[in-house]
Amino acid sequence: MTQIEKPAILVVDMLNDFVYGALACDRGKAIIPATQRLLDAARQAGVPIIFCNDAHIKGIDRELKLWGDHAIAGTEGAQVIPELNAGKGDYIVPKRRYSGFFQTDLDILLKELGVKTVIMTGLHTHMCVRHTSADAYSLGYDVVVAREATDAFTEEDYNIGLAYLKTCYGADALTNEELIAMF
Repeated sequence: MTQIEKPAILVVDMLNDFVYGALACDRGKAIIPATQRLLDAARQAGVPIIFCNDAHIKGIDRELKLWGDHAIAGTEGAQVIPELNAGKGDYIVPKRRYSGFFQTDLDILLKELGVKTVIMTGLHTHMCVRHTSADAYSLGYDVVVAREATDAFTEEDYNIGLAYLKTCYGADALTNEELIAMF
């Protein structure tokens, strides 16, 4: 089994607009309970949790041309879903592109926290989770995927994303039980 050294959990785009709103994903709703369990265990173990959230500028950001208005900075749609209890002790990193690293302070935050392994959760394994994982790998972090706490628009997209992450970055997809046992 994969060993996890100095982990942090990255929660990608578990926002109102991605789960309930403009880009609603029913499969995103389905991963809420598993994500809650993983985050609760991480908080108890002192594992940092970092929410990497779309926070777009209306009329400017390139992604809006592809996907329409969603997760506009300062709106309810750009807020973490309430079920995940983002709050005291958690970190929020706003992003304007698919990757949580692209022109954000995520890398410096992880380095200051002493993180060696990022555990990927959230939406979508073939897009934002994929691009964030690519940059994490390129910056020297080990990448692990929380199998029960990630998903995509379709099962095919999800599986394509997982396969890509394994092939390109050596990212194992582990269950909550396996991850929690390593905290």
